[in-house]
Amino acid sequence: MAKKKKMRSSSGLGYFIREGLRGIGSHKFMSFAAVGVIAACLLVTSTFSLVAYNIGQVVKSLEEQSEVLIYVDETCTQDQAKALEETLEAVENVKDAVFVSKEEAFAAYLETLGDDAYIMEDLVDDNPLRDGYRIFLKDVSLHEETVSALERVDGIADATSSREVFQRLVQIRRVVDIVSLTLVAMLGAVSVFIISNTVKLAMFARRDEIGIMKMVGATNRFIRAPFVVEGVILGVCAALLAFFVQWGVYHYIASQLSAGTGVLTLLPFESFASGLAKIMAAAGLVFGIGGSTLTIRKFMKV
Repeated sequence: MAKKKKMRSSSGLGYFIREGLRGIGSHKFMSFAAVGVIAACLLVTSTFSLVAYNIGQVVKSLEEQSEVLIYVDETCTQDQAKALEETLEAVENVKDAVFVSKEEAFAAYLETLGDDAYIMEDLVDDNPLRDGYRIFLKDVSLHEETVSALERVDGIADATSSREVFQRLVQIRRVVDIVSLTLVAMLGAVSVFIISNTVKLAMFARRDEIGIMKMVGATNRFIRAPFVVEGVILGVCAALLAFFVQWGVYHYIASQLSAGTGVLTLLPFESFASGLAKIMAAAGLVFGIGGSTLTIRKFMKV
């Protein structure tokens, strides 16, 4: 009995797939156009998303390199200054605190002067700099709060940081996120609209057949299934097409940037190819199911 039920279920699925393919075949041009338009939407969305992803990685790298410099009070000995490390790392949002002695700071300053370093040689024995720390933050958006907390630590005289740089990094990250989400929402809506209209054509072409099916007692679910399958096939085909086109376009742009500038580079496509393929496939499924379901409920009301 269980075997018979399984065979019926398998047969029903095969029927829905065949009917879905038949619906696509009955209006080939519209189906081809739908796949092309949806693939273009997914391609534009994924292209901008990958640009945003690369920018996000650059911003993240800059954030990790960004640092706050704090200086220990002159009254503290070097041993007392080093002892502040644990206290500083305990401050919320501090990822790491690296001690920099005044001797190390002075040597680094002389290196920046290059051939003109000799003019500072008289200060080697009377070093005017102070011991300090390089502070790396976990979240640059909390820059001001973190600097204020660091300055309140006993033994810390003051702090310096590129506040404008931190603020600009945060702004760039927010703008990229907002534009990406807006674009995904807009092109997603376009894709659903295209699929819904394609499925609507198939339903109108088979309206007499649908009427007969209802007369002989076919359930609404049975009638809807082939059209949902049709929408899913269109969405998945568009997703596959968009993925492989994106692959080629990304590699071409990456090679041109590398050859043309030697400096600008994009992340390897293979590093996120699997994730992108899954996202595109999921988007194709969502667009296909959403578009076909919308049409069924709105226009046929079966």
